[in-house]
Amino acid sequence: MDALGYYIFYAFYRLITLLPLRVLYILSDFLFLCLCYFPTYRRKIVETNLRNSFPDKSEHELKKIRNGYYRHMADIIVESLKAGTMSRAELEERITYSGFETVDRIFEEKRDVVAVLGHYNNWEMALMLGQHIRHKTIAIYRPLKNVHFDRIINKTRSKYGIVLSPMSMVLKEILKSRSNNINTLTLFLSDQTPPKHEIKFWTRFLNQDTPVFTGAEKIAAKYDMAVVFLNISKIKRGYYNISIELLFDHSAGLPEHAITEAHVRRLEEIIKENPEYWLWSHRRWKHKKPAADA
Repeated sequence: MDALGYYIFYAFYRLITLLPLRVLYILSDFLFLCLCYFPTYRRKIVETNLRNSFPDKSEHELKKIRNGYYRHMADIIVESLKAGTMSRAELEERITYSGFETVDRIFEEKRDVVAVLGHYNNWEMALMLGQHIRHKTIAIYRPLKNVHFDRIINKTRSKYGIVLSPMSMVLKEILKSRSNNINTLTLFLSDQTPPKHEIKFWTRFLNQDTPVFTGAEKIAAKYDMAVVFLNISKIKRGYYNISIELLFDHSAGLPEHAITEAHVRRLEEIIKENPEYWLWSHRRWKHKKPAADA
């Protein structure tokens, strides 16, 4: 059944990606209605997350953000499907870059970089970094249970030079590169929810107690890597800018959780600027902080 589902999806996927993006945006407009109104997709989760994150906003303001989120999510779905078959030239027309001189300097110093980003705007566009970072770029991903779907996702995401690594293998991948004198930039999605048994650190994020992965900080501090924030901003529909912002030039010796707090605060800032572009349908706050830690 897994294989059958894969082949049905793949046939649909290939058919969809033959269409130009301007036509796919018409599909996106229809998809928005399905996501937001009928049958809806995690609408109660989205509304609860928004209400808890912005208690000072009116119901009218929250509804506007909710609708903007679903419109944006529909666009991300069709853009991500289409990106797998778009040429490098087509993608380059839609993405601009800034701040990359920062990592160029760090690589000239023969040092590695940890890059942190969130599920903000079209985070899949970060996969184009493999064409613009002069050294090895590693992206951490969670393997899918269905090996057929996992294969197509990996093929799409690694198309432009990104090296994909499960979280359990990323340190091994970095150390192997270091032993061969290969500098790396490793991408960490910072706003995923840790499994309950792996929670080591809580902070306040969007007005709520929030558990945060600390892997980026631990790896960066252990090897004195530079830490940057990857800010993906939306210029207009289908067009993005990827900006690299330096958080720490050196990370060894910093106070515990300083790096984690820094990238959490930066993500919070950009979400508050344009909240409709963050992944509100994610169950980010499914774990509650134990009373003993409050």
